Amino acid sequence: MGTDPRLKDEQLTVETLDAIDHDVKVLGSKSYTNRQIAIAALSGKEGVIDGALLSDDTVYFTRAVESFGHVSAAIDHDANRITITPTGAPMRAPEQDVFVGGAGTPLRFLISMAGLAEGTTTITGNARMQERPFGDLLAALPPLGVEAVAVRGNGSPPIRVTGGTFRGGRTRISGAVSSQYTSSLLISSVLAEQDTEIEIIDELVSKPYVEMTLATLAEHGVTVERDGYRWFKVAAGQSFKGGHAIVEPDASGLSYFIAAAAILGGRVTVPGIGSTSHQGDVGLVEVLRRMGAHTEVTENSITLKGGRLHGIEVDMDAMPDVVPSLAAVAAFAEGRTHITNIASLRVKECDRIAAVTTELRKMGITVEEFDDAMTIHGGTPRAAVIDTYDDHRIAMTFAVMGLRTPGVVINEPGCVAKSFPTFWQTLDSLRAGR
Repeated sequence: MGTDPRLKDEQLTVETLDAIDHDVKVLGSKSYTNRQIAIAALSGKEGVIDGALLSDDTVYFTRAVESFGHVSAAIDHDANRITITPTGAPMRAPEQDVFVGGAGTPLRFLISMAGLAEGTTTITGNARMQERPFGDLLAALPPLGVEAVAVRGNGSPPIRVTGGTFRGGRTRISGAVSSQYTSSLLISSVLAEQDTEIEIIDELVSKPYVEMTLATLAEHGVTVERDGYRWFKVAAGQSFKGGHAIVEPDASGLSYFIAAAAILGGRVTVPGIGSTSHQGDVGLVEVLRRMGAHTEVTENSITLKGGRLHGIEVDMDAMPDVVPSLAAVAAFAEGRTHITNIASLRVKECDRIAAVTTELRKMGITVEEFDDAMTIHGGTPRAAVIDTYDDHRIAMTFAVMGLRTPGVVINEPGCVAKSFPTFWQTLDSLRAGR
């Protein structure tokens, strides 16, 4: 598919859909693509990543790892493939600042990776990224031999890393803000001079993302000792096997299409992902089943059929990225849906609790907002112009609501390119005859 011209539009009006009965092909997992890029860049061997998600985040990350000079990267948009090849040169800090836009996971991974590169690396992002917290990761690196500081002293990017000194050892880190800090340390620790032990000093949020990291490391021949989510040990002397990797479909991306099936009372099947997936966002299927949808999950497919929807109480700590998708369904369900343990949404691409609350209220839905929770009272959403806050998940969520509610207009529809550049074309495919 070529670049969608709608990504440059100021507004997009969503067309309603009477019924849905489709198989939907979803792009590759952003989380797995990012992990495969990091590992390929550190493996010292050629890495070919097939089924890769090629979006703003992953392209920024690919170009960022290339800037260290030790690898070259080829991106094939037609084949959804990234090939990363060693150049034979050492890994050195780039002369220019490394800019990753709004790519949160790549920035977290790059901070630890820069600890392996000779010299001083400065990593930064867009205006929102320069507000997001990174202090817990910065505090965990000095005990491992790496100096990493926020240039402005506020715990947020730009981050300056003095590298070539990642010796390993023991460190402690908070897991309360982001599990990606732990994933960042785990991946780069494989190349540390000595064993690396990571102690989580509190409760780890978004645990499935760490499971995805451990599964990807295992796929590349790296073993990690662990005590639940409290302690991890990466033994020194291991190496990544590199080679060929295949990325499964993105569970966050499929959430919009199973939500559409739930809202429209139809059927959607997503092939290529199923019961064996480590992606936590697959858990939305079970949440929607609890709300009255009919589901079928096999090893290699997920099917959801609509049913009579009712509100539930649900803890979404393990799958925060699909909370907006759940909120869209809750707006059409009978009764109240109380969504808890979602404080991490306050520090995403936007404050997603506030954004979802504001935009649902525009559509006439009653929402109660709390620090770490929200309660949505189902009703009949009405037409509205939706602000997207430069957040891909807000745009995609309210687009799905527009499939049933006439007159939904999405401002800045191009922000979906962060994770799903073909989203509007995939939405169009629901209207195509089968």
